[in-house]
Amino acid sequence: MKFIENYSSLVGRVLISVIFLMAGINKIGAGYAGTQGYMEAMGVPGQLLPLVIATEILGAVAIIVGYQTRLAAFLLAGFSLISALLFHFNFTDQMQSILFMKNVAIAGGFLFLVANGAGYVSIDNGMAAKE
Repeated sequence: MKFIENYSSLVGRVLISVIFLMAGINKIGAGYAGTQGYMEAMGVPGQLLPLVIATEILGAVAIIVGYQTRLAAFLLAGFSLISALLFHFNFTDQMQSILFMKNVAIAGGFLFLVANGAGYVSIDNGMAAKE
């Protein structure tokens, strides 16, 4: 039982973060112009896209390795909620409604990380053990 307890946090961190890692990577290159155009169509300045990419990739990596997990999770929870409000607020479109709820659910998962930390297999835990 201790094995499951120790490693489920790691698996959970990977699962909740991979969507951001892949989204950030996919926005680099071929997806850049399309994403920038979509942002601008929704009233968000396209010049913010490098910040979005950095947030997605760096936040995901920090959570996966368990470094500054509470801070990274807090920021990605906020990012998820802001994204939901800016890009998926059209509840007359069923797909947008589903995407809105997906973002809210992901924010909830990140808030669990804020409350509980990274867990056993993490840089945060290793750093705490040395103090």
